[in-house]
Amino acid sequence: MSLPLKPPIEPALARGAKALPEGEQWAYEPKYDGFRALVFVDGAELYIQSRGKKPLARYFPELSFPSGRYVLDGEIVIDSSDGHEDFGSLQSRLHPAESRIKLLSEQIPARFIAFDLLALNDESLISRAFEARREALETLALPGVDLTPLTRTPADCEPWLATGEGVVAKLTDAAYAPGKRTGMVKVKRVRTIDAVVVGYRPGIEADTVGSLILGLYQGDTLRPVGHCSGFKATEKHAVLEKLGAYETGEHGSGDPSRWATERDLEWVALRPELVVEVSYDHASGGRIRHGTKLLRWREDKPPRECLYEQLT
Repeated sequence: MSLPLKPPIEPALARGAKALPEGEQWAYEPKYDGFRALVFVDGAELYIQSRGKKPLARYFPELSFPSGRYVLDGEIVIDSSDGHEDFGSLQSRLHPAESRIKLLSEQIPARFIAFDLLALNDESLISRAFEARREALETLALPGVDLTPLTRTPADCEPWLATGEGVVAKLTDAAYAPGKRTGMVKVKRVRTIDAVVVGYRPGIEADTVGSLILGLYQGDTLRPVGHCSGFKATEKHAVLEKLGAYETGEHGSGDPSRWATERDLEWVALRPELVVEVSYDHASGGRIRHGTKLLRWREDKPPRECLYEQLT
């Protein structure tokens, strides 16, 4: 490629924050639940790079970009029927078999959402302010390439924080900083659910709890939806004492087990009588993916009121 920027390039990163920064120097975009990707187009030649600087193009043959000479920063996503992104389907696309990739590309096609322009023709734009790069991206107006919404008004971000993945705030005068967390701030949507504790996994240290196995009711069925870990050292013993009175005597390790999605790990079943409120970052495929944190025990909440519909 004869572009002014050549792969691999580390993408610029955002530092986490609990609240949106405000001021005239900030612009805001929705946060997506997808694969970060840099797209290099040089005439008919295309290279798609992952955040980890690995090639991605073979996994997404349905993605196409107009001929030209440019470098984009953005996100590969698969839309779900509920209007959000389906990260589980996106992960399924990373398959070694070309025939499987082709089939999935037709059944669950992905799309690319651009949010930055890093190079155009013979010029690198990374030293320019974000505001200038965004204006150049809008002017470029690539057919078939989606452009992320952008606003200067914090109030416009409320739907993204309430029902989306969150918000990315960008300093309008900041240059593009590969591999650094400067000039960008991400505020994740905070999700909480009340869940039934259907079991636990012992900790590595003797007589401790490693994680709680969580369930939600879908009709009369109590479905396992994930786990909650990250207890402090002083809590791991106390939690085990609390759970002891609810053990059913059923336990095991690996498959087959009631929680086949957590293979090769020891589990201990509990009577479905304890309820906890937890926060989490993401959910897909009916499972909490990561970022789960125990907020409190809910002695006031009946287990049958912990419904699967909470999971978004």
